[in-house]
Amino acid sequence: MTEEIKIAGFGIAPEVLATLVTRAVEGVEGIASVGVRDLAANLVSMFSSKGAQSGPAVEASVVDDELAIRVHVVVFFGYPFKQLAEAVREAVAKAVDAQVGVGVARVDVCIDGLVFPKE
Repeated sequence: MTEEIKIAGFGIAPEVLATLVTRAVEGVEGIASVGVRDLAANLVSMFSSKGAQSGPAVEASVVDDELAIRVHVVVFFGYPFKQLAEAVREAVAKAVDAQVGVGVARVDVCIDGLVFPKE
């Protein structure tokens, strides 16, 4: 089991925080998935050094009594990346504040994939 994230006098399992962040991010219009769920992309990454990220979809650490969060996403084509990243940051900060009650120092958004509409 992964070590708890200790902040504000209590500990949070990384899996709990990841679930909270994932639910918040999935509600953002333009997000296809949190993490890489595409079987083909996962197979490519298994057989080469390129391709999808293989780490956790959500990572968190404590910085000056606030959470620093990194979230990996796949986005739909046609949504401006900068606006999507800002919407993700806002959704994550609101969810963490409402559920955990601690501040968010930063949310780093990593766009790991792009989904094109089927023609």
